[in-house]
Amino acid sequence: MAEYFEREREDFALTYSRMSDGELVKLALQPWSLSDAAWEALEDEFERRDLELPEPESPPETVSLEKRNLVVLRSFRDIPEALLAKGRLESAGVDCFLADDNMVRMDWFISNLLGGVKLLVDADEFREASRILNEPIPEELEVEGVGEYVQPRCPHCGSLDVLYAGLNKKVSYTSAWLGLPIPWPRSDWQCQGCGHRWRAAS
Repeated sequence: MAEYFEREREDFALTYSRMSDGELVKLALQPWSLSDAAWEALEDEFERRDLELPEPESPPETVSLEKRNLVVLRSFRDIPEALLAKGRLESAGVDCFLADDNMVRMDWFISNLLGGVKLLVDADEFREASRILNEPIPEELEVEGVGEYVQPRCPHCGSLDVLYAGLNKKVSYTSAWLGLPIPWPRSDWQCQGCGHRWRAAS
């Protein structure tokens, strides 16, 4: 247990060493959102940079959530995918919440470290929420203010389960690992079924 704690603390220490002073201060303002290992690593980084820990903000009111039996429905590496799933459930009348999304927004490179962005639902709505997210993807959608939207198909296998990759993650993740994050843009589509990629039409 102690070995796991120390390894986790070292992982957080490495992440914090690459963050700016302003990002560290934002984290320190909300100590209740950090694990013990994360907080110890943050304190060490403040001491290393000779920074003064700010007075923490008051924790948010969570009385109503504490009484709910929330469970993890899905985990997503990227925030856009999590937001799409959340929006789909909310449009069907299912209450849901995102966890760790603020941490990933501050530093998207630590998404894997945190286990991704979690989509939470009430335990008694888990089955219905799963059914909604597992429904076949519609070929056409009516978008308010835009009109009819036709879902692209994979030219290789014909699947509708495709994702627009607006960021070259291989380049971006590698550059972030080297300490110089470069959000390299890309305009590709990727099929979640067969993995085929193709260039988006201009």
